[in-house]
Amino acid sequence: MLSSHLEKILGRLDDLDSVNLTILVQRLARERELLETVFNTINEGILVISATGLIEYSNHTAKNLIGLKDKDVGSATLWKLVPELAQSMRVQGALLSASVVSREMEIAYPEHRVLRMHMVPFTISTANEEVDTHKFTVILTDITEEKLSTEERIENERVSSIFMLAAGVAHELGNPLNAINIHLSLIKRKLKQLENIPETEKIADSVQVCMSEVERLDGIINHFLNAIRPQNPDLLAVSPLKVLDEVLATQAHELENFGIRVEVELSQEVPYILADKNQLKQVFFNVIKNGMEAMSRGGVLTITPSADNEWVYIRVKDNGSGIGQQDLSKIFQPYFTTKKEGHGLGMMIVQRIMREHGGRIGIDSQEGQGTEVILQFPIKAKRLRMLES
Repeated sequence: MLSSHLEKILGRLDDLDSVNLTILVQRLARERELLETVFNTINEGILVISATGLIEYSNHTAKNLIGLKDKDVGSATLWKLVPELAQSMRVQGALLSASVVSREMEIAYPEHRVLRMHMVPFTISTANEEVDTHKFTVILTDITEEKLSTEERIENERVSSIFMLAAGVAHELGNPLNAINIHLSLIKRKLKQLENIPETEKIADSVQVCMSEVERLDGIINHFLNAIRPQNPDLLAVSPLKVLDEVLATQAHELENFGIRVEVELSQEVPYILADKNQLKQVFFNVIKNGMEAMSRGGVLTITPSADNEWVYIRVKDNGSGIGQQDLSKIFQPYFTTKKEGHGLGMMIVQRIMREHGGRIGIDSQEGQGTEVILQFPIKAKRLRMLES
């Protein structure tokens, strides 16, 4: 409404005398002050940044959260003020891609905080520009207290109830499988007593196939129970790259069947982290499998490990269908899935394991272009300090 009203006035700006022009300026100043007041009463931090990260607007909450001064607006870049964000997004002066970004991040200045960031692109056009200008709205929410609050305990209880439900279903499936296996064993025993009857050998082979499949299903159930059961991580110094290699070797046949090419872009040494090796494998397995299933045959899965003084980053990027903006915030919810045959627990389990390892997980996605999952682990020394505190 304000924009259309302003355009009408600007269209007859040449006809305004000095008095009406002064009135117009005063009116625009009042409307700007009103909008500033509204934005400054919001508890979330709100920023508007350019494609290079230049901060063009900030409300009071955002200034307090990231230590932004009034003189910095219009001159400072978000990556300089929040280097943790720059590293996790792999932004080093380059233009941002027009994709929705959602992630949690930990900052040390001006105070130690955990922030949830949601960044949405938008485009504006001006009469003086031949092309549209890409900008981004950044919404910052302080979730430091939430991490230690009753809400988190309630969430943990809710997740535990889901695990108990899944375990109960798996147990109920195990009982009939066990009964089937017993009866198949009895049939097999009876067949041995009927060796002279024609077709006995073929029936015995069929029974053996059934017993093998029952055993395989039992193994799947046990593996599923082990996967969803919350367990305290057995922390040891491990190389994330070696664990990643083992997971890729395990999934090599499946990747080949899908026609997926894996490209590992390693440009630096990656230090050891404190982690539970089996749980770390589960994280890599789930993320890689999600990327694999999001692509059609002939897709490319790019894995980029990197590190700084505090964190190890493992980025897994696919060139698949991407995730819609309306679904991105639901990725970690139980039973939410965009796949036809998915159970919706994989990414929730990944997030739980990452949290228990003192890590973070971020997701960047754009429909039709693919998704990048950023796994962020504290290096061994940092994790030891976190455990001591």
